[in-house]
Amino acid sequence: MKMSKKPLPISTICAWKTRIDPTPDYQRPPAWSRKQKQLLIDSILREYDIPKMYWRAVDRDDGVKYEVIDGQQRLRTIWEYQAGEFALAKDTDPVNGISCAGTKYADLDLDVSTIFDAYPVDVVIVDDAVQTDEEDEVRDMFLRLQNGTTLKAQEKRNAMPGQMRDFIKELATHQFFENCKFSNSRFAYDHIAAQMAHLEIAGGPASVRDSDLNKMYAGKKTFDPSGKTGRKVRRVLDYLLRAFPEKTPELERYNAIVLYCLSSKLIESYAYAGTEAQLANWFISFETKRRKNETLDEEERDPQLIEYRRLTSQSTDSEESIRARLEFIEKRFFLAYPNIEPLDEIRMFTPEQRLAIYRKDDGHCQLRTKCRGDRLTWHDWHADHITPHSKGGKTVVSNGQVACGPCNLAKSNRVQSSLGDGA
Repeated sequence: MKMSKKPLPISTICAWKTRIDPTPDYQRPPAWSRKQKQLLIDSILREYDIPKMYWRAVDRDDGVKYEVIDGQQRLRTIWEYQAGEFALAKDTDPVNGISCAGTKYADLDLDVSTIFDAYPVDVVIVDDAVQTDEEDEVRDMFLRLQNGTTLKAQEKRNAMPGQMRDFIKELATHQFFENCKFSNSRFAYDHIAAQMAHLEIAGGPASVRDSDLNKMYAGKKTFDPSGKTGRKVRRVLDYLLRAFPEKTPELERYNAIVLYCLSSKLIESYAYAGTEAQLANWFISFETKRRKNETLDEEERDPQLIEYRRLTSQSTDSEESIRARLEFIEKRFFLAYPNIEPLDEIRMFTPEQRLAIYRKDDGHCQLRTKCRGDRLTWHDWHADHITPHSKGGKTVVSNGQVACGPCNLAKSNRVQSSLGDGA
């Protein structure tokens, strides 16, 4: 990377606003308080030094020429003050004998506004990096520049290179998170999405503390988002979105995690099709009962619900807490809906079963949606579950039928079962 230093007056920085992207995807969202912003503007008016900014030179189709590597909060503060979005503190001391207390930019004395406009900000320009290794260097520079600041763990992970990071960024845009109670403040959606991915990789309850997620990001840089795990995580989130299609205040962070575990297990091991409404109804009813329990006199409270509340308020990211919460809600959910059937552990028809099915149907396609019951050769047919495996259909000869490829594919799209043997 090549770098060059340019002192740019604030008037130029404000004029270039549309050409500068303050939040490329590795940046954290705006986080400064009004008091911090007022202090920066006060320092500028008194012509104190402020830290350098680091911009990356780019050439984007949307007209952006620079992306901010470091200095986003300072840059936004300058723009906001110049636009009149906040005023100086009411106890601000005079500048060169001129009162500025409680003053917005447009109301500053001309001599004072001139100081602001002409103030030179030291900007270090980093040449455009287009290669993967150079892109990683930019992210590494961001992390180094933030060293010692109050970046949260997920904000640091968001700047890490690798395909796992990219996968989590994609997951964080899923509509399910928008329907939860918590906001996306400081990459909260990324954080929960990362925990879900980690749980899926682990195959069930596991510790999802920051140290665990850091190891996942570092160790899964070549993660394949289109692989089995990536597809499964998206499938579970799609299921949860169908269960909770609108804003649901009961979906706290700790609830989203344990519901993910339950939904993942439903999809993996049960005839889950059509259970979305059951899950949502049970969960909202459970949360209503649990909250009401907390309003009762101590001797009237359900001790099991009190214990569950304790699990949601202490060490919620530990394996022990997640496992205990999952066992708690899993037991109650299946007690409420005992007719949800486990899937047949055997999904694939054996060679002997296939032969029996082929002879039973005389080799003719039984679906007849894309053909007229064509007779198929032994090497060109599919053994299809009449009642789909995903809906609890057993892998037995009586539940098997001959199907041609096009007909089986059409059925597969309708019932979300797999193409080929065992569909």
